Amino acid sequence: MTDSPNSRPPESPTPIQLPLENIGLAVSWAARQNPEQVAVAEPDSKAPGGFRTLNFAELDSYSSQIALAIRAAGVRPGTRLSLMVPPGIDFVACVFGLLKAETQLILIDPGMGRRNLLQCLAAAEPEGIVGIRLAHLIRRLFRRRLPLCRHNFVVGPAALSGASPLANCRQLDPTRYKPPAHDREAEAAIIFTSGSTGVPKGVLYRHRNFIEQAEQIQNWFGIQPGGVDVSGFPLFALFNAAMGTTTVFPKMDATRPAAVEPQNILAAVNRFQANQSFGSPALWNTVASQFQKSGQRLPTLRRVLTAGAPVPAHVLRRVREVIAPDGEVFTPYGATEALPVACIESREVLGETAAQTALGRGICVGQKFPRIEWRLIEISDAPLGNLDATGPVPPGQIGELIVSGPVVTDRYVTRTEANAFHKIQDGDRFWHRMGDVGYFDDRERFWFCGRKSHRVQTGGNTLFTIPCEAILNNHPAIYRSALAGVGQPGNQIPVLIAEPWPGKFPATKAQHSQLLRELRELAAQSELTRTIKHFFLLRALPVDTRHNSKIFREQLAVWATRQLARHPS
Repeated sequence: MTDSPNSRPPESPTPIQLPLENIGLAVSWAARQNPEQVAVAEPDSKAPGGFRTLNFAELDSYSSQIALAIRAAGVRPGTRLSLMVPPGIDFVACVFGLLKAETQLILIDPGMGRRNLLQCLAAAEPEGIVGIRLAHLIRRLFRRRLPLCRHNFVVGPAALSGASPLANCRQLDPTRYKPPAHDREAEAAIIFTSGSTGVPKGVLYRHRNFIEQAEQIQNWFGIQPGGVDVSGFPLFALFNAAMGTTTVFPKMDATRPAAVEPQNILAAVNRFQANQSFGSPALWNTVASQFQKSGQRLPTLRRVLTAGAPVPAHVLRRVREVIAPDGEVFTPYGATEALPVACIESREVLGETAAQTALGRGICVGQKFPRIEWRLIEISDAPLGNLDATGPVPPGQIGELIVSGPVVTDRYVTRTEANAFHKIQDGDRFWHRMGDVGYFDDRERFWFCGRKSHRVQTGGNTLFTIPCEAILNNHPAIYRSALAGVGQPGNQIPVLIAEPWPGKFPATKAQHSQLLRELRELAAQSELTRTIKHFFLLRALPVDTRHNSKIFREQLAVWATRQLARHPS
């Protein structure tokens, strides 16, 4: 590995191409390569070493048994089944089993809250639920909102009327499973967005999307079969199996990654000598901060992937200090609708781009993946039927990012009105509007300047969140900040809300006033923020439930509106 600030993992001399048509068969492929390798591990205090494990051969058999049981119950290909199982062995086996059975898998993040969960579940119109007892109790309680659910399976030991016990599948002969005649364009899953910029939308995934994602990830990062990943995001297990990588679920609440107990990450890494880990910036901020203080290290970790929101330089710096000395920290960029799009490694950030970020020039997310095409178009909130309806953006100017390529999903299947606003037809292909704004530098790297919907349009100019917030974040007492707009676009009042570091929140009214005074003075020194006159402090900014990292600026806009009504000056 190199210490060059422009370091990037070399692509494989011969790019890996998975011999698959159905992503569910990835586990079968891995079982043929390394049948005895641990495929998935979950915390279990009664098991040797504190973890229960299944190797790839066992996981392949278990998932085939699930597929057989699903088929035997009369479930036809294309049937929508919602999976509601906590992260662990059963979750991974069910994902692959349902895909092997050719069902359309519905995945909803339980951390999005009951209201959003029920809304998304009803909108997806499942024809059955594969879930733990609690999931079926919810189904029965809200049966009027789920009228099509007739293929129901309970996971776990609890018996429940109206749901077949999936545990019975273990009596079936897995060799009876016959892979389907499948094509990569077949519909595989519905995955919901995080809802950080509105009501979550159901994104249609085809088998091709999953397969291409696994290939792109494996080739870009040079991931070799036999590795071990400690996963802070359950769905990454799908890619791990396709790459012949062990998935270890640490003891944690996957819906609250920021609240992870760092010692549980340490235990998982040490128990399996993990060389890789995927987790949100909030998770790694918690882990690295504690280990930095305690002096503990994760010396076997040579690759950390962290995504879901912009990753501050201080988090990258801390993570580098606690993993292997020659380890790498990558921040893949993308969205539920298009992932991965681009990537950058921590050396490049800490050695070059972080200094520019601090000056308000946006966050560099790196160079695009090989099979991605991207462009910048004029920022617009209107639907765009085709590319002729918009124009290119001059070099260095902030525009709206659009992407195209095999990992890019082609439509939403809930809140379908969003298709007109996010998809652009271009002959026999289409482009996805990422909803992000920024610019390209002279090395074709994308600099993220915020979400399009979060820009603040005043009577005189347009303010973008990331550049403005960076100015306030330079204050030593400020952990992070958020720009919000009060009023209607075109006549909005910009407001900056800051969250001090833990232990730095003002203890007295005088200290509170002093810190706000310092923030105003800091903002006045930059042309990006000198027109902003309203500043507030909050102990904790509201963040998304999936990664605990994306700031809910919509909520802050509502809060700021109330504050300005009380304190107009």
